[in-house]
Amino acid sequence: MSELLTGAQIICRTLVDAGVDVLFGYPGGAIMPFYDALHGDAGLRHILVRHEQAAAHAADGYARAGNRVGVCIATSGPGATNLVTGLATAHMDGSPVLAVTGQVGRPMLGRDAFQETDVVGVTMPVTKYNVLVRDVEDLADDLRTALAIAMEGRPGPVLVDVPKDVQNQKAEYRVSGVRDLGSGKPRHQAPDTRHLEEAIQQTAQLIAAAERPIMMIGRGVIVSGAYDAVRSLAERTGMPVITTLLGISAFPQAHELHLGMPGMHGEVHINKAIQAADLIVGIGLRFDDRVTGNTATFAPRAKIVHIDIDAAAIGRTVPVAVGLAGDARSVVERLLAAVAPRDCLPWRAEIRNLMHPREEVFSGGLSPEVILSTLAEVTGGRGTIVSDVGQHQMWVAQRYPFQRPNTHITSGGLGAMGFAVPAAMGVRLARPNEPVWAISGDGGFQMNMAEIATMVQEGIEVKLAIFNNGYLGMVRQWQQFFHGGRYSNTPIWSPDYVKLAAAYGIAGWRVKQASEVADALRQANQTPGPTLVELVIEQEANVFPMIVPGGSLSEPLEAAPV
Repeated sequence: MSELLTGAQIICRTLVDAGVDVLFGYPGGAIMPFYDALHGDAGLRHILVRHEQAAAHAADGYARAGNRVGVCIATSGPGATNLVTGLATAHMDGSPVLAVTGQVGRPMLGRDAFQETDVVGVTMPVTKYNVLVRDVEDLADDLRTALAIAMEGRPGPVLVDVPKDVQNQKAEYRVSGVRDLGSGKPRHQAPDTRHLEEAIQQTAQLIAAAERPIMMIGRGVIVSGAYDAVRSLAERTGMPVITTLLGISAFPQAHELHLGMPGMHGEVHINKAIQAADLIVGIGLRFDDRVTGNTATFAPRAKIVHIDIDAAAIGRTVPVAVGLAGDARSVVERLLAAVAPRDCLPWRAEIRNLMHPREEVFSGGLSPEVILSTLAEVTGGRGTIVSDVGQHQMWVAQRYPFQRPNTHITSGGLGAMGFAVPAAMGVRLARPNEPVWAISGDGGFQMNMAEIATMVQEGIEVKLAIFNNGYLGMVRQWQQFFHGGRYSNTPIWSPDYVKLAAAYGIAGWRVKQASEVADALRQANQTPGPTLVELVIEQEANVFPMIVPGGSLSEPLEAAPV
């Protein structure tokens, strides 16, 4: 069947036929025909954000929480360029986002027309695929291709740039028969390697022979839905499990084999275990520099097995003994069938002996540990935590007790401040029946706090927690440690957040004492609609432990250098 539609209508129909139901965007001149096609019953819910960067972050949050493509819309020029930070975030963290942008009409291309920007050129480094649609006959297929590429292999962002006159052209729309490209169950595709079975057997032998093996898992476990397979592999082999920042919640933290997060702000005993290990089985991670520290000194005694769906990532950062290119779930299930049972009890006891109580350095004021443990009690472990970037992000990663898969969402690779508030909107729309908390610092929160208006207008119930210490905390910490305590442009003024909440018509609380935390968080969690809690923490609290940038995991800072 086919029917005659405008290009703008074709965009709508293609998205609906692919299973897309929510869009995040902001209208403008070059994308106006599409917005006209949205008017009425187009089968798509559009969320009007207050800034295009927020549209991209919200689509990203929606994609991560829903395991489907998140879609954002922007006009040409500044509208399209405002998406770049969000697309780069999705690219670094492997999140499937489709950006549809308006472009000036084809006759005006290359003439520096009003709001003309080569968005395909601008976004090429931070997308898996992008295309300028030059003919309405290609539009539906270009969109379908983009949706498919966003989800295949390592997920990531894609962009389709549509000139205004193409949106107004008419063409026959044909249903391709492809539905649900943009949604569905976790991907589970067969590994693509000629020597997989040989690599599986080699890995099984390495695990059997290792005295100090460790499993290190990242976001690839979440994307592939490999939770059960990874847990079974850990339990069958006795290997302790380390989760990267983006791998947090991929393994239950209460499990006896769970260790925690490694790297720059990883616990000392975890980094010491890495340095003592003779085998590391890495699953679905990039061996990022924040994980490895100085790669020349990373895990000096260990052979490394790297399982990743992106063959180009294997061996790119650290040398590997065995590389297995394929979907994490498929590879781990095959490995599970090949490994012999063992318990690694002496090694696990050795790691326990490396542990020592954390020495808190908070001076008696409101501490992040109190806040996060109370939040876990208030929510009962239900809900998703979306953290921004900075000190609070590391405190969440270190201290919040995640027990359910994919309930920790943050900007890892790019480290984009301003991520949490809009991303949490996307998470809430993907998970409408459970609490969603956006945790921000006072700096990152002010970058996208205008999205409270979006929450109010669109009825999106996000709970907002602001760690307010009056500084750009992580930068201040580095200035304290490595720049002689010269706090250059890190003190930051904030508005009265309770009054700000009232101005937006939502409930707000300010907490200064530990005794006030439980009541404020409970009320915020139970009050319908968006709510805000300002948490006034110690101004110069620091995140410990810490590895000096470029330093070795063997040389942690556990207190401020003298």
